[in-house]
Amino acid sequence: MTGFAWVALCFIGASGLPKVDVVGSADPYFAAKLDGKLSFVSTVKQNRLPPIESTPSQDKHHLQSPYLFDGPIHYSRHYSPTVGLLTNLNDARLYSTGKIFIKGVPLFFRDNFQPWNRKYKAAQSILQGGPASLAVRSGIQAGHRLLYARAAGNAFSIIEDTKGVVELLHTGAQDDVNGGGPNAQRVKPALKTTPTAAFFVDFASKHALHSNCAEVVRYSGEFHSRPESRWQNFSDSTPDDAVKWEFMIDNNSGRYALDKMLLSEVKELFEFNFPGLVVRALDREDDRLVESREACSAYSLKWRGVGTDELQPHVKEGEVTLSRRVSESGQ
Repeated sequence: MTGFAWVALCFIGASGLPKVDVVGSADPYFAAKLDGKLSFVSTVKQNRLPPIESTPSQDKHHLQSPYLFDGPIHYSRHYSPTVGLLTNLNDARLYSTGKIFIKGVPLFFRDNFQPWNRKYKAAQSILQGGPASLAVRSGIQAGHRLLYARAAGNAFSIIEDTKGVVELLHTGAQDDVNGGGPNAQRVKPALKTTPTAAFFVDFASKHALHSNCAEVVRYSGEFHSRPESRWQNFSDSTPDDAVKWEFMIDNNSGRYALDKMLLSEVKELFEFNFPGLVVRALDREDDRLVESREACSAYSLKWRGVGTDELQPHVKEGEVTLSRRVSESGQ
């Protein structure tokens, strides 16, 4: 099936047109052509000079980028049946990967792209080139295809407000499969962007996996949520909708050479997309980030049923990892 992308073109206005008619104001119209293939002729506006109404843009950023996607913000969750089968769990929804299609990236990052870290050995094994690197990269890209596979069971939605962001932080797909579980509709205190299973450990980089081995990215890191009062002061009897949540983001990605000075742009980008969302952006070496992550993990272990193997996954004896499965299956 062939897909189509719809683009809406809005003709804003015109000014300074010369008066050509001998009498009256003018009867203007305009003709527009796109790549010599599409054309449009407007209706005639009698006895006036502007051919269309002109309304000044209310977007303070409009002069910084002439073409910009302006929402709505789409979200998709990909359930990977192939991955579930490869783990011998026959569980299509255990491994789920989410995407948020945010807007305004060129406004905040402009021409800034973050290259892969040439000083990092793990990144070299993936991206430096050569037969060995190509083999590793091919395996990671195969894993990426499995995680982001298109399937009828995938979920799609539009995030309209901060509440929609918080709902994405609810306990993940495994509890959905197990009938919901006691915490299925609660915010899960856990680090995000990481496939938390030993099945993925032998992939040299989770960020290379999610970025499909891109040589440059706009930014890369992890995030987690926390109550404004902090997890160490939080009571599990407090309903999530009564909590003011903070969105903690960082630059914890050794595979990409990230400029920590751009953390402020990352923060502004999220605030631009989700007005009202409280965003904290901290460098990976900041002691405050370390404290927040440790508190998040401790609460997960004590109160939300998260296992130690989820926080620090490792390959158990006899366990078959994804890269081996991919190489054996030829995917």
